[in-house]
Parts: sequence; C-alpha cells; structure tokens
Amino acid sequence: MVTPLPVAGRGRARSAAFALLRDDGRAVTGVVVLNMVAATAALAGPWLLGHIVDVVVRGGASVRVVDRLALAILLCTAVQLLLSRSALAAGYRFGERTAARVRERFLDRILALPPAVAERVPAGDLAARGTVDVGTVATTLRDAVPEVLIAAGQGVLILAAVFLVDPVLGLAGTLCLSGIGFATRWYLRRAPAAYLDEGEAGSALADELTAAVAGARTVEALGLRERRADAGRVALDRAGTTRLRTLFLRNVFYPAVDVSFVLPVVAVLLLGGVMYMHGQLTLGQVAAAALYLRQLAIPMDTVLIWLEQLQASGASFARLEGLAGLRPAPGTGGEHGPLPAGDRIEVRDVRYAYDDGDVLRGVDLTVRPGERLALVGPSGAGKSTLGRLLAGVDRPRAGTVTAGGVPVAALPPDVLRRQVVLVTQEHHVFRETLRDNLVLAAPDATDTELLAALEVVGADWVDDLPDGLDTVLGGDGFTLGGAGAQQLALARVVLANPHTVVLDEATALLDPAKARATERALGAVLHGRTVIAIAHRLQTAHDADRVAVLAAGRLVELGTHDELVAAGGTYAALWRTWHG
Repeated sequence: MVTPLPVAGRGRARSAAFALLRDDGRAVTGVVVLNMVAATAALAGPWLLGHIVDVVVRGGASVRVVDRLALAILLCTAVQLLLSRSALAAGYRFGERTAARVRERFLDRILALPPAVAERVPAGDLAARGTVDVGTVATTLRDAVPEVLIAAGQGVLILAAVFLVDPVLGLAGTLCLSGIGFATRWYLRRAPAAYLDEGEAGSALADELTAAVAGARTVEALGLRERRADAGRVALDRAGTTRLRTLFLRNVFYPAVDVSFVLPVVAVLLLGGVMYMHGQLTLGQVAAAALYLRQLAIPMDTVLIWLEQLQASGASFARLEGLAGLRPAPGTGGEHGPLPAGDRIEVRDVRYAYDDGDVLRGVDLTVRPGERLALVGPSGAGKSTLGRLLAGVDRPRAGTVTAGGVPVAALPPDVLRRQVVLVTQEHHVFRETLRDNLVLAAPDATDTELLAALEVVGADWVDDLPDGLDTVLGGDGFTLGGAGAQQLALARVVLANPHTVVLDEATALLDPAKARATERALGAVLHGRTVIAIAHRLQTAHDADRVAVLAAGRLVELGTHDELVAAGGTYAALWRTWHG
C-alpha cells in the first residue's frame, strides 16, 4: 500500500519561509541595509547627469565644473558597485546557510519517519523531493533571494527619485508601469498550480522509472516490457504536458513585461518635452527622469526574471514542507514516555487491517522472557504482520502490543531497538566499510567484537576481504551477495544484543545446512534472550520452546512441538505435509 506524500498549503509554506528568514534575521537586515545604501549611491548618477545638462544649456560653465560633476558620477558609481557587491556576497552567504538548514531539516524529517511510513511512501517522489526540490530551493536561496532583495530596494528608491524630480513625471511613469502589474497578476494566478502540477508529474515519472529499474528482471521474465513502456510513456506525456503549460505562461508573461518597460520612458520623454516647451521643467530634469526610468528596467527585469524561479521554488518548498505533516516516530523530538518495566511481551485482542480487510483478528499471546517462540501457519495467515507488530514497526488497528507494560510502537527508536529487533530477508548494505556497516548496531564495539559477531553467523567470507573490516562494500567496492548481506544483518543483531529478536525469514537466503547452523549459533549467543521466529522451515518450530499457530488471522493453537503434534490439529497437519 503506497501512501502519497502531502504538500503543504500556502499558509504553512509562507510561515515556514518567514521562519527561515527570521532564523538569520541579522544577515537579512545587513543585506537590506547594504542594498539601500548602494541604491542611494546609484541615484546620484542620473541626477548629476541632469545637472550637467542644465549647466551646459544655460551656458557659461567651465570645463572644470563639468569635469568635477563627471568625477562625482564616477565616484558614486564606484561606491554603488562596491556596496552592491558586498550586499550580494552577504546575500550569498545567507543563502548557503539557509539552504544547508533546508537540507538538514529534510534529512531529519525523513530519518524521523516511523519505518512503516517510510516503507509506504513512493520512493520516486521521495527521491525527487530530496534532489530536485531541495536543489531548486537551495538555488533560490543562494541566488534569487539576494538578487531580488537588492533589485526590489533599488526599484523603490528609483521610483521615489522620479517623484522627487517631478511628481507629474513620476505619476506618468508609474501609470505606464501598471502593465507589468496586470501581467504579473495574470501570471501569479496560474503559475503556482502549474508548477505544483509540474513537480508532481516529475515525481510520478521518477517513481515510474525507479519501479521499472528495480523490477527489470521481473519485467523481462514475465514479458511485461511493452506494458511498462506504455506506463512510462504516459508518465512522460504528463510530465511534458505540465512542462509545456509553464512554458506557455512564460511566453505570455515576458513579452508583455518587455513592452511595459519601454512605455514609461516614452511617456516621460513626450510629457517632459511638452512641459519643457512650456517652461515647467528644465531639460536636465526631463533627462534625469528618463534615465531613472530607464535605470528602473534593470532591477525590475531582475525581479521578473527570478519570478519563474520563485514560483518553481515555492512549489518545491511546499512539497518539502509537506513532510512536516507526517507524524514522526515517537521520541525523535527529544520527548520520552515511560520505559518498559521488564521484558514480557503481551498481545491483547490485536486486530490489524490492510486495504482489503483485517489480516489479524483478536489475537491474544504472551511471550515469556527468554523463551524461543515459533510462529507458524499457512501463507497469508498473518505471521509476518504479527512479527511487525511485535517489533513496533506497525501499530495495531485495535488492541495492544506491549513490552514491559509499555506499547511497543510508542517507544522511541533508541529504546525500541534495545528491546525488540526485527530481522527479515530484506537487508541494506551501505556503501561504506564493513566496520561502518556493523557499528551502526553498536557504536562502541571493538574490532574483536565485530569479528566475533561475524564468526557467530558463519560469515567466513570476511577472510577473503582485501582490507578486512576496512573493505568498502557496494558500488565499486566488494559486492556482497544475498547470503552475505543476510549474515551482515544477523551480525548487527548479535552486536545490538536486544532482549527480544523477531526473525522473519532471516536465514531464507542461506542454504539449509548453513541456515540451521546459523540459527543454532544465534541461539547460543542470544541465550537468555527472547527469540520469536516466523518459521517457514518447520525444523525451526521443532527446536522452539513453544509454537504459536496462526490461521486466517487468528491464533488457533499454542504449545510445544510434541503437544501440538499429539493434538492432531493444524500444526500436526503442517508437520506431516512438511515431512511428506
């Protein structure tokens, strides 16, 4: 069952974005102040140039006066460039720090997810959010935010300067800029949904490709190539359609903006010319106002160029913040509830359901500390589901599963893994050294203890490793087969040394002789610990202290191997069938 990842609403995303700015408020303030001073220095250029025009028109000015004014323009330009560069550098540093916090928060949220949730989210969507969306937000914070802050400050000050030159020219220029407002509003009404659709389509495509690659051998074996290709084409078509939609929005928006940049300059020149002819303005004032409005195109263009990136980033940020809506595992926020008082595991009237109805129906079971309990039953009886509930991976729909009187699923991960560990045939080998793969279970373990754990599970392949415990596994390093990966997982269990171990086909990838030897070795090492084995080989049940038999989601028999065989019930029938 796949659980779609949520997307944060506008309010939640906006609040989170402002929180990021507040977290580094001093840097944001510094960027704004430097930008305002730089923009003020930039305003001197057109004003001085207009003054030069007026001096020349009036006549009688010496070359020295013009040279001084030109030198002042040069100095103001130099100051403006220096301050703008400083503001941009400060903005980049702010962006990198904030992007790092976004990445760390994303990773923290993923690692805090309960295993049951992490297993059910779409792998492609999660990968897309961790790569494409995080990258988009990081680019925006590093590049777009500083430049937009600087450009917005410059634009406000330039418009103010035009009004200071002459309010009538300022009003005319502002009215002609209204076209940008209409075009921007049209764009912003449509862009957020379009970019969210584009991101969702990209995630669906990534999920489709991930599934196709992961199941390539199955696809080839069952002749499903055309079906998978058709599904891929559907995902590609949707991704292309959403991409064309955002491209259409840009193709309408940017030409409308380009036209709107020219209109204010034309209007000021025409109106200013008329006012000059009537003696209401000097030629220098007209020139200064026109230059200011022409200068306004630069920061406005910067803001509008980054507008697309801001829309894409807003959609990506909403997708990242959507992870905040997923409930984290207990204790990952630092809170701790009551700790287990003892090792007894109690299952009381437990029910659990998938989409198609209950798979466990009113199960009651007590697992005594230190005993070896085997769970047996036909396929689909609910054995693996009960094992996941016992290990705290899933929560029951009704009833309770407790360890030492505390609900197992409510225990923080660090406490839970000291209480109960689930080992299945699905294992992960990290692209790290063998030592790093092992110390995950026991960070303080010595090399002697690591090698001893590998010896217990029969991992004799360690003697063939070129660098021993320092050998890199996976990727370009040493490749472990399925059996080796299973032995590595079992060695982690030995090192973790929990009071209860749930084994679900934990030795299924080993040959029968080595599997039984490994189980006996584990039994010796875990002596005094509780071992719950989901038995697919009934020899495991034969060696257990007690056997619990499940059928159709119910516990139908419980007792020792000999008692159940003598009873002639479900277990006895399974035993006879297994022995032919």
